[in-house]
Amino acid sequence: MNTKKVHLTSAEIGSLWTAYMNDSMSKCITGFMLKDIQDPDIKPTVQKAHTISSKHLEQLHDLFEKEQYAVPNGFTEEDVNMNAPWLFTDTFCLSYVNHMAKVGMLSYSGFVSMSAREDIRNYFTQCLTETTGLYNQSIEIALSKGVSARHPYIEVPKETDYVDSKKYFSGLNPFSDNRPLNSVEISHLYLNTMTNTIGMKLCLGFAQTSPSKEVQDYMLRAKDISQKHIKLFIDTLLKEDIEAPQVPDVSISDSTTKTFSDKIMMFHMSLIITAGIGNYATAAAASQRSDLAVNYERLSLEVAKLAKSGADLMIKHKWLEQPPGVKNRKKLAKEKG
Repeated sequence: MNTKKVHLTSAEIGSLWTAYMNDSMSKCITGFMLKDIQDPDIKPTVQKAHTISSKHLEQLHDLFEKEQYAVPNGFTEEDVNMNAPWLFTDTFCLSYVNHMAKVGMLSYSGFVSMSAREDIRNYFTQCLTETTGLYNQSIEIALSKGVSARHPYIEVPKETDYVDSKKYFSGLNPFSDNRPLNSVEISHLYLNTMTNTIGMKLCLGFAQTSPSKEVQDYMLRAKDISQKHIKLFIDTLLKEDIEAPQVPDVSISDSTTKTFSDKIMMFHMSLIITAGIGNYATAAAASQRSDLAVNYERLSLEVAKLAKSGADLMIKHKWLEQPPGVKNRKKLAKEKG
């Protein structure tokens, strides 16, 4: 029997590190939400999210110990003030879990595809299954309570058709009418409206409760960008007489008490910005009308600049934990002896 140890690849090391950071953050956020949720239908879903993150951290700790892999610092109970007053409505907590489950499904599917070792693939497959279950549970509760923003209805096609002109891809000529949006383009406009809405409310909550002027300014800047993007997406839909998203009550309280550490809030913003850029890239590739693709590319650049400012702020205050990487070989050669 071959007992030769199979070492972790760079992709597996990076995926495990990212998963640990995300789960340690999720455990802190959902743990704080749980103490104030009153709705008996919503609380079990948030509890499930917290339990999943806690279980994942235990499994990752065991794996890191087995591989002699330095456990990331991540986030702990020191990054959340459990004595702070409530910050998010119950409906926001449900919408938040649903949104983060979507982010998790995308992340875990990517981790599975990049992993070669059987135990790592099995772990990430299990994570993907659990996160999918969490998404399904959160969307079912939202639908049952009437707080889920459904995508708009359009007429079901009665026959197939083909594109018969290059004009189908046009959209930048201000002197000609754009063709109507197709169902794929509508779905991405709607999705990006909803994700920006969650992000905007999160920014407000973080800005209110951070004691740092720099972090407050950054969060308010991010909020303004989200609002601008939401308006663009909604205006594009309304021009086609498509109903704007009916956003549920994803509100926040007026608390100004420090709730989360600046480190975890900035990391969280980095995570959702990365997911947002990915959403825009997917939308640009899927949108066949040129004006939509150009808008997504332009907005992606604006969000990328925001991400860069956030990274600079995190580096300045030593909040940015470094992912595992290779050694600087030239430096090692020069410093030997």
